[in-house]
Amino acid sequence: MLTSKQKQYLRGLAHHLKPVIMVGDKGLTDAVCDETRRALAHHELIKVKIAGSDRVRRRSDAADLCDRTGAETVQIMGRIATLYLRNPEKARITLP
Repeated sequence: MLTSKQKQYLRGLAHHLKPVIMVGDKGLTDAVCDETRRALAHHELIKVKIAGSDRVRRRSDAADLCDRTGAETVQIMGRIATLYLRNPEKARITLP
């Protein structure tokens, strides 16, 4: 679990990032989850753009994606979710 101070630090790092994963109208497919795992292994901190007009569904999709990939949600703002997963072999981000 991330502390509020760690989430604040990660939000600052993610501010300039662009979404690298797009979740379309079909929702979470195995391909989307696999690509998210690869992106998290490489970057540790990513943004995901989730399509759809229903806010509850977007939050549910973000939670499901975190469950399926092992990541933690740093922030959900509109259609953009910021996810973090520490790479145990080659950590790029040092948390406070």
